Parts: sequence; structure tokens; C-alpha cells
Amino acid sequence: MPHKVLIIEDDRSLVEILSYNLQQSGYEVYSAYDGMDGLSQAQTKSPDIVILDIMLPIMDGLEVCRRLRSSPDTADLLILMLTAKAEESDELVGFSLGADDYVAKPYSVKVLIERIKALQRRRRGQGESRDADVVSLAGVTVDRRRFQARMGDEPLNLTRSEFRLLDTLIRQPGRAFQRSELIDAALGEDTIVLERTIDVHIRALRRKLDRSADLIETVRGIGYRFHDPQSGKP
Repeated sequence: MPHKVLIIEDDRSLVEILSYNLQQSGYEVYSAYDGMDGLSQAQTKSPDIVILDIMLPIMDGLEVCRRLRSSPDTADLLILMLTAKAEESDELVGFSLGADDYVAKPYSVKVLIERIKALQRRRRGQGESRDADVVSLAGVTVDRRRFQARMGDEPLNLTRSEFRLLDTLIRQPGRAFQRSELIDAALGEDTIVLERTIDVHIRALRRKLDRSADLIETVRGIGYRFHDPQSGKP
């Protein structure tokens, strides 16, 4: 059964080119030309991947991304964001909202399709992981199977990238991760971003951990680690 791709892009000529090439690569393709219609189709057609432009009429791509990630029915979609802007701030906002990858225009259609395939490979790799599904430490619980995280009895409303970041850190308490390693774990090995991008995710994750924010420790000159209870209080 072919994988389904939803293109949310207001440039109709670009949609036609992308649709043709994706269909030639074996994908089933749907399209929407504004954010509201795109959100609706994502909810009703259950695509595997959403190619999402930022600059959209009616509802912009960042808001579409936020709503997709906040709904249980669409939270697990792969989202690749497009933008004509070269602003680093747009990239950081996109990742902080849970985008899986980010491509700036103009781009090669061939490269874009390879990025989609890379996202799919990463997803399959995560599904084949043999690690325990549930890890609890210092009052924080991460459940890979349900894609849920809790602090005590309270659920943590995390983006996909924040969840992956917390999952990576909590499974090896006390280990100092370099920023590049955390980028690979949270955003994927095929993602090319500035290393300080991960600092944005860490700040957002600490805010959501609230009184337990100190569990994520900064290792100067290296990166971050999850507090090891055997080393004493953070």
C-alpha cells in the first residue's frame, strides 16, 4: 500500500511538480492550497507525511503544525516544512513546534524526496528499537509506545522533538551528550541545523518540566545530561 503524502502549499505550479514527482516515486498524493483546508485534509485523509509551507493563506504553516501536533489523531504525522524565507528564527520556531525536518526554497525536488525517504527510514528505525518502552526516573516517565511523558501524575505536553530529546537523555542518566548527538536523536541524522537549535528545545523542555527543570543539567563546553540520582541532588 503506497504511503500517503499531503502537500499544503499555495503555489499551484509547485504543487503540480511535487505531486507528479512524488507519484512517480510511488506515493499517493493529496494537496491543499491554504492552511485551513490542509489541516482539514490532514485530519480526514490520514496521510503519513505532510509537506507544509509556512507562508499560507487563511492559516499559516506554523499554526497548522502546532494544531497537528496538539491533536492525538495527527500528533504522529511526519511533517516537513517549506519556506521561502532564509531566517534562522523561522527554522527554530518550526522545530520548536514539532516539525521533523525543514527545507528552504528554492530546493531540488529530488533532494526533497530524499529527505522524505530519510524521515521514513528514521521512523522505521525507531519502530524497530528493542529498548524498553517505558522508563521512569526522578518522577519523570517516558512511554515510547504511547508517545506520552509524565511528571508524577501530570502529563507533559511535549512536541515530537522535545519528546525524543527527553527520551534520549533519560535513558542514559549521567551521560553527557554533545549537542550534535542530541540533534541526531531529536531531529534526525539527516537534519542540518545550527547546534544552538538544540538549546531552544532544551529551554522549552525545561519550562515544561517546571519545578523539575534542574533534572536536565548543562555540561559546559559539551552539551547536556539527565541528572543521575546516584550523584546526589541536582
